[in-house]
Amino acid sequence: MATINQYYPESVTHPGEILLETLEERDLGAKEFAIRTGKPEKTITAVLKGESAITPDMAVLFEQVLKIPAHFWMEAQRNFDEYQARLNYQNAIDEAQEWAQSFPYAKMAKFNWVPKTVKLREKVIHLFDYFEVASLKGWNDFYLNQKLQVAFRISLKDQENATAIASWLRQGEIQSQSLKAPEYDRAKFKALLPKIKDIMAVHPKNFFAQLQAICLTAGVKVVHTPCLPNTAIHGSTRWINDIPLIQLSGRYKRNDIFWFTFFHEVGHILLHGKKYISIENVSYSGENEDYEKEADEFASNLILTEAQVDEIWCTPNLMEEDILTYAKKFTTHPACIIGRLQYLGYIRFGLGSHLFEPINFYD
Repeated sequence: MATINQYYPESVTHPGEILLETLEERDLGAKEFAIRTGKPEKTITAVLKGESAITPDMAVLFEQVLKIPAHFWMEAQRNFDEYQARLNYQNAIDEAQEWAQSFPYAKMAKFNWVPKTVKLREKVIHLFDYFEVASLKGWNDFYLNQKLQVAFRISLKDQENATAIASWLRQGEIQSQSLKAPEYDRAKFKALLPKIKDIMAVHPKNFFAQLQAICLTAGVKVVHTPCLPNTAIHGSTRWINDIPLIQLSGRYKRNDIFWFTFFHEVGHILLHGKKYISIENVSYSGENEDYEKEADEFASNLILTEAQVDEIWCTPNLMEEDILTYAKKFTTHPACIIGRLQYLGYIRFGLGSHLFEPINFYD
């Protein structure tokens, strides 16, 4: 966690200054002290000027000549080194203030992803903490420059809303850490799809809790992460430590869209392996259009096959009662039938809208 309120001294003396004062008190010049310690004069001079550090070897030699314990010199050096490192970190915070302004920080704070604050420097510190990076360079190298492709195989470099997308993806990773999953079992996960489809067809109030629990038994993590401003993401799939993670936003809060997105992500897991990362409704470096079409086809056919769509649409004078009957027959939800017919342009948008179920992840 960030240590914003912890006290750190405003300045710390380099141990070379302490050594200089000690030598002056004892009327010892740098050359004589160098001879007595057996160290080169240029080394002692560099320490006295604050241009070089006191090493453990030197500290022991200083102890022998000056009778001041070695641990005193080492502690003085450690304090100065920490001070210098924290000074560099403060500079890194200053350099990242413009970057911090590009985040939807207020919304993230509202979701309790980061602590609330209006102070820009504190926002930087909290964002570094959120992403577990120590500098703007570290964030850029991970999310934009793909310096660690094993962990994050895509680049958000060309995204205008890269910081918001990265924040949403990071929150999914954080959420997944609280879920304990066994080793991923592809055959078991595939065998569970009819059971999951049963949940889709009924859409009970606790549908998400049921979905999450069932998927976990096969080693698949599913989380809901609410949308941030300027992130029109429906869902995402990626693998973290050999465990697939499906992250869903619930955008539009319609059950037919939610279930299509979920099964789309399932398609990526079953068809495209560990190296592919999907971010639905976002164009990004590394996106594979063929994979996306395959995942669309997988979801469509699982929810309602083309033959089933044709059978429904060929029904003379199709009525709402027919939709309900077909939903039971094909083990799907009436909203999924209406949504598909609307998407295909067979019926106008708005027709049968009362059949759609609202999405509530916390019932």
